[in-house]
Amino acid sequence: MFSIPGQAPVTITPAAERQIARLMAGKDAYGLKIGLKKGGCAGMEYTMDMVAEAEKSDEVIEQNGARVLIAPTAQMFLFGTEIDYETGLLESGFKFRNPNVADACGCGESVSFKLDHSDTGTAPQA
Repeated sequence: MFSIPGQAPVTITPAAERQIARLMAGKDAYGLKIGLKKGGCAGMEYTMDMVAEAEKSDEVIEQNGARVLIAPTAQMFLFGTEIDYETGLLESGFKFRNPNVADACGCGESVSFKLDHSDTGTAPQA
């Protein structure tokens, strides 16, 4: 995982903690796994699934009864993300405040990511 020692790769708000813990109990699940897949008008979409166990390469974050697992292919894109749960009159759901997002579609369902994390102004080579 791309991390700083002593700092969680993602943070989970108290509202998200409560919702994740409720989902875990209701589905008798080990935790909420977050990943990314290609799709949507901006290029990438978040995925969320309740899972029965962690895979060896998952990053696991535990906070006050909530457990979030990050798929290995999503780890570098999610570093620094705050996961929240918002309840509104028309819709409720998880919200990702991700500093790595370069652009998002108008409906908020898909995102694209910054390719350059350096201060040099050049894109990293694959």
